[in-house]
Amino acid sequence: MQLFNHRLVARLAGTLLLMAAAALILPTAVSVWRGDGAQYGLVLAAAGMVGTGLLLRNIVGRRATSELHERESFWITTIVWLVMPAAGALPYLLTGSLTTFTDAVFESVSGFTTTGSSVVSDPAELPAGVLLWRAMTQWVGGLGLILLVITLLRRLDGASMQLYAAEFSGTQQRKLHPHMAKSVSRMWQIYTLITVAETAALYACGNSGLDSVCIAMSTVSTGGFMTAATGLAGYNDATHLVLTIFMFASGVNVALIYNFFTLHWRRLRRSDEMVVYAALFTAAAAICTAAFAVSGTPAGEAVNFSLFHIASTVSTCGFYTTPPPHWPFAASVVTFLLMLSGAMAGSTGGGLKLRRLMTMWLYLRNYFTRMLHPDAVFCIKIDRRVVDADYVNKIFGFVFLYILFVIGGAFALTLCGSGIAEAFCMAAANMSNLGPTPLINSMGANLEYAMMPTAAKWVLMILMLAGRLEIFALLAVVSPSYWRRR
Repeated sequence: MQLFNHRLVARLAGTLLLMAAAALILPTAVSVWRGDGAQYGLVLAAAGMVGTGLLLRNIVGRRATSELHERESFWITTIVWLVMPAAGALPYLLTGSLTTFTDAVFESVSGFTTTGSSVVSDPAELPAGVLLWRAMTQWVGGLGLILLVITLLRRLDGASMQLYAAEFSGTQQRKLHPHMAKSVSRMWQIYTLITVAETAALYACGNSGLDSVCIAMSTVSTGGFMTAATGLAGYNDATHLVLTIFMFASGVNVALIYNFFTLHWRRLRRSDEMVVYAALFTAAAAICTAAFAVSGTPAGEAVNFSLFHIASTVSTCGFYTTPPPHWPFAASVVTFLLMLSGAMAGSTGGGLKLRRLMTMWLYLRNYFTRMLHPDAVFCIKIDRRVVDADYVNKIFGFVFLYILFVIGGAFALTLCGSGIAEAFCMAAANMSNLGPTPLINSMGANLEYAMMPTAAKWVLMILMLAGRLEIFALLAVVSPSYWRRR
């Protein structure tokens, strides 16, 4: 009989809270430097995290064994994504930046899940330290809280594989090194390098240091938190060009980015998913450019906006700028489809992921071909590798559950007072961790998350977590059979 290793779960959760408290040192220093007065609330938030973290790590998690079963991996995955956003809400509450518990948790969940939906009407009014903390939650959540846990499990290489699979559910993510800890370490190195490179590029474009850091963190994590109420409308064309490039890159599989930095460029061309991702981006940008041009938008403006908008949507980053005066129907259709499809598997982007959709397409193509040629034998190959049948079944199950969550979330939002079209767009955007999108405002909704009912905010938070956890871990924990002793 397998006993639930609650001590190990508590120890890991406590360690993550201590790491979150350590991460508040930088925002506190920025608040002291700027003199915005938020440092006192940030110190109190850090003290609360330290106290709770020590309690879980050194008392509840004392004498924790290293044994980790599948049940613990599901529970760790879920508890981390519940505890950390709850703790991340403390800086908003204790600094007075947000006054209600629901709003603070909403902002924190949106940050850690890299959704980008915000209840802050004007981010420019936030204290500098809180603004930096807001961006840091997205940056940490972008690569994954579970990958932080794996870095703490260096002595449990076999156990960390289960958590790794939970973080990259159904994507068959390739490791960058035979040893799990070193593989994760390389991911963080690449992630940090890209962030530093974008920060330098944005600063060179004439942006302030704080803006450059916050926007870079939101870009590489495909989060979408912005530092102004008007989004990125007030930034220059050079900034938009830099963001377009880095948004597109952030939707690429981390393993392929690693191959780019190690000069293994041939592997990028051999990646079927990379070819589809680039082709999808190009086709969608061309369709939107043509649609805006036909509706009367000048050609140059149509090209610039379409490239920026498609990069933001396909990567599920969610950045937006001032759209052309006329929003064509074709742009709405393309935006909605890209919102569901999402970026490449193994990237920081959300959505269904292109690899899953490619697998489903190949399966259906083989199925209909087999109807015409019953004796033919087919197999699904991606990147010259045969896709396992169990993996295909898992994908169909995931897509079904994904659509079910979107429909259920939209129905719940209509009960909260939203219109049908608006509810479906909001449900799909938050389930895909896209968050803000001009598609909703183009329908005349003028979306303001801060003005939504409390119940609607909790519905959206559930969708954010379900989309980031990729459903399976969340459903496993709430299943009655999960808690039966085995």
